[in-house]
Amino acid sequence: MLSSLKKRSIIPGFGVCMGFTLFYLALVVIVPLAGLFMQAAQLSAADFWRAVTDARVLHAYKVSFGIAFAAALVNIVFGLLLAWVLARYRFFGKKLIDALVDLPFALPTAVAGIALSALYAPQGWLGKYLDPLGVQVAFTPLGIWVALIFVGLPFVVRTVQPVLQDMEKELEEAAISLGASRWQTFWLVIMPSIFPALLTGFAMAFARGLGEYGSVIFIAGNIPGVSEIVPLMIVIKLEQYDYAAAAAIACVMLVASFILLLVINRLQQRQAGKEAFA
Repeated sequence: MLSSLKKRSIIPGFGVCMGFTLFYLALVVIVPLAGLFMQAAQLSAADFWRAVTDARVLHAYKVSFGIAFAAALVNIVFGLLLAWVLARYRFFGKKLIDALVDLPFALPTAVAGIALSALYAPQGWLGKYLDPLGVQVAFTPLGIWVALIFVGLPFVVRTVQPVLQDMEKELEEAAISLGASRWQTFWLVIMPSIFPALLTGFAMAFARGLGEYGSVIFIAGNIPGVSEIVPLMIVIKLEQYDYAAAAAIACVMLVASFILLLVINRLQQRQAGKEAFA
């Protein structure tokens, strides 16, 4: 198989490049993950099951996966709208807004958490108006949702925006000339083209939400059984010097995230196959 790939490649150096790629991948990804599983393997099957199914840990799974999924869904909608505005319209301050989209990438997560806490705390700039209405954001799961929307939005925008910019507007004009309405043009012409990118942005925002820690712990309040996330549970186990249990919980998160990403990648491949066949 390697010989056939060598023959098909126009650029020389396939063997060296492939060898370096595999070595780098093993060094940076495979070896650390293998070490994680080896650490968890120190537990017996019963102890492993007990560590990953503790009531407090199960609730943390529910909070992390549920809120990360909900935040990614919101980011699909508003990320698409923001990408559409940046790709299709010219207006004063566009470059500033375009730069602000990347701010969560560069902003330290602890700074984001402190800023959100100051904003939504009961005595914060917005919290003091929301609290009398019975809406408490800080120190609740709602605060986690707000934080994950903040950190996940750029992933959707930056994956969808280039696709919108590269789309041929002639296709939309042709659809409209054939009698399609604006909504029909969007759903039947534009959406199939941007759907793989939208799904990629959703997956990246969801994965970021699952692993987010710094911005969440400040606004979540970390109340047991209410607003604890899985990364916090791992840190708690580490602080208790229970490294094997921490590794076990991390393995569950790793496997679950990997399966979800595989499913999403499979959906993307099927969508791309349908478009190629069409």
